Amino acid sequence: MKAKTAKRRELKGIGYELFIGALSILSIANLVLMYIFAKDQNLQYVLAIMNAIMTPIFLGDFIYRITTSEERATYFFRGFGWADLLSSLPFPQLKILRLFRLWRVIRLFMEFGVGNLLHEFITHRAQNALLTVVFLVLCVLEFGSVAVLAAERSDPNANITNATDAIWWAYVTITTVGYGDFYPVSTSGRIVGIFVMTAGVGLFGTLSGFLANTFLSDKPKATQIQDANAGEVQANDPKARLTLILQKIETQEQAMAALKAELAEIGELL
Repeated sequence: MKAKTAKRRELKGIGYELFIGALSILSIANLVLMYIFAKDQNLQYVLAIMNAIMTPIFLGDFIYRITTSEERATYFFRGFGWADLLSSLPFPQLKILRLFRLWRVIRLFMEFGVGNLLHEFITHRAQNALLTVVFLVLCVLEFGSVAVLAAERSDPNANITNATDAIWWAYVTITTVGYGDFYPVSTSGRIVGIFVMTAGVGLFGTLSGFLANTFLSDKPKATQIQDANAGEVQANDPKARLTLILQKIETQEQAMAALKAELAEIGELL
């Protein structure tokens, strides 16, 4: 029972674990693509840049896990923390160790069940919005760059001809900035651009909603709920109950005074 509880504590939030697992799958898929298309220098460069972007995320994941772990030695040696550390280093040969990160996600699915995980993820979709947007932005950035390179390759008038041009175009298109210094000229390239622009509008709209929800949430109300819960916990203490009742009376008196002041102001206007 203690071992099971320790495993649950080792696992972080469901949304976070799924984000790291999905990022690991994307990273490993990139390694496979780099091996299959070894002769395509532009594709190699795009995938190398994407792996470079993901590397600090994995390193931050390792630091987060080891600093929040109750038993750091157990996590490092038995919980594959050493694999997390090595796979976070900028060496292509060690990235295959990210398979150990997938094991955590598989264990999460086995322990909680797919249906429960999906229900939990959807229920807390607002809290998971940021991680979802980050992952989808990386996917659109990578596959949008690869797709526009493939679409523009055969057009003699193309101005997106290498990996850096493709990634720059994909990024400014996702962010809806659209400088116009690089743009697709072929029909297939413009179709790719339609999908990238549509995805960018949706993703950054979601991000804006998340930030608005974060900064404009009713924090005083949440504080009042916490105070009420604290009062219920101390309900067995007569002194605590008396203090809580006096606080409620004072709050109601302040509310009544405010209402009377508003009524008086309205009366003067009439």
